[in-house]
Amino acid sequence: MSVPAPQEHLNSQQDALRSADLSELLGHVHTCWDNERRSLSRQLHDSLGSSLTALTMHLGLLMQKLPPDPALQDRAGHMKKLLGQIVETNRQMQLKLWNDKLEFLGVRVALEELVAQFGEQRGITARCSLPEEELDCPRSHGIVLLHTLEEALRNIVAHAQATEVDVIVDDNEDEVMLTVKDNGVGLSGPVATPAVGDQAAGKFGLRMARERAAYLGGTLTLSAGAEGGVTLTMVLPKPRSGVA
Repeated sequence: MSVPAPQEHLNSQQDALRSADLSELLGHVHTCWDNERRSLSRQLHDSLGSSLTALTMHLGLLMQKLPPDPALQDRAGHMKKLLGQIVETNRQMQLKLWNDKLEFLGVRVALEELVAQFGEQRGITARCSLPEEELDCPRSHGIVLLHTLEEALRNIVAHAQATEVDVIVDDNEDEVMLTVKDNGVGLSGPVATPAVGDQAAGKFGLRMARERAAYLGGTLTLSAGAEGGVTLTMVLPKPRSGVA
């Protein structure tokens, strides 16, 4: 027995409302998550970072006053090396939690440096084409652009086996568009088997990026490149109200 048309229409409306509510909730969760990550990064910088800097200075002064005993000098040298490693670990943790360049230098610099570091660290030819001026978009758009680029580059390393990557950002009055192209194995090509953690990240990373784009009224699509590889395209419309 078929469902009456009015009931079918009602079910469709309920599904649409439920989907919209879930999308709004997910967007709110992401915003709270971003704010919390930013706060934690600040705490690591202001509290732990300041303490480590003070310890480094005190240790340097202490080493100058130590007697010329090889055993003491050697122990102090090990302490200095260990402290340097902790300082670097703290810096890396801050960067993973929040990219301060986004905050202080703008999204354009953050995107450009991310691409440059990716190419240098991975030995991949990474090219970047950005507008000459800072992007004219809300802070929320900049965060999503940066997170999406991070996820796209992470997936390229995990799956694409690419040797070249092109990152293009277009900014006009109505929208900002991010395009990431690689020359890898493509959507249907064979890929190396990733570790379990990489599988989970790859499974949900781009889905989260797509949901974040949808929350801002935009889209994220993956397509086969004209000359092989994969092209990721994210389009984010600019709010007419100008509210970030």
